Amino acid sequence: MSFWKASIGGMIGFTLGGPIGGILGAIIGSKLADNDARKPTTNEANQAAFFAALFACFAKIAKADGRVTRDEVDKVDHFIKERFKFPPDQRGFAIEIFNHAKDDQNSFKDYASQLSSLLSSNPSALIMFYELLFELSMADGHLDSNEEELLKQAVNIFNLDPALFETYKKKFGASISDAYAILGVDEGMSFKEIKTAYQRKRKEFHPDTLIAKGLPDELLERAKEKFIEIQAAFEEIENQKVKFK
Repeated sequence: MSFWKASIGGMIGFTLGGPIGGILGAIIGSKLADNDARKPTTNEANQAAFFAALFACFAKIAKADGRVTRDEVDKVDHFIKERFKFPPDQRGFAIEIFNHAKDDQNSFKDYASQLSSLLSSNPSALIMFYELLFELSMADGHLDSNEEELLKQAVNIFNLDPALFETYKKKFGASISDAYAILGVDEGMSFKEIKTAYQRKRKEFHPDTLIAKGLPDELLERAKEKFIEIQAAFEEIENQKVKFK
């Protein structure tokens, strides 16, 4: 079930409530047909909430300095096309959410807090959400002070490890990925500790686990990339440890 199909169910806004339900309800009202009135499942609702909150938070980050420039809109549109490979109708829907959110009265915290509550049992999905926010923020090669403030705020809202901010800043700011940063470990840790961290992260970010917990189908490829990235990072560290043993 794609977020698009879940979102156009007539009951989605009512089911979710809050700022996320409000923005979905405001945008999809004119798209509803009589046969769209079924109540979505919890998984469908969470998938729709993930994407609605993502594009709404994109808008709040873009407007963090008080205005949204044409370049920022183009950056978001390019990111949606290249990262998610959305067809035109889904891309248009995502941009509608972005445009609505950039001018509404809800804050970045409002959207992020509701998503955090909805996905409280799926912290791995919240980490992926945070990573996508970071990736977009640094898509132009730098992170300004307003973007940085919101990304630090998100760490607290999602109850994530505070070190994650520096981890992703290093990851997206450097041309070479840091295997230790990807696994969330330090070079000084023993190989046994690193392997334990790897096995835990590998389980948390297995695509089947994430999809079962409500990750949108559109992020399946990203989940696979993340899983491969984790495996590659461990192999790089393992080879390094063996080489210098």
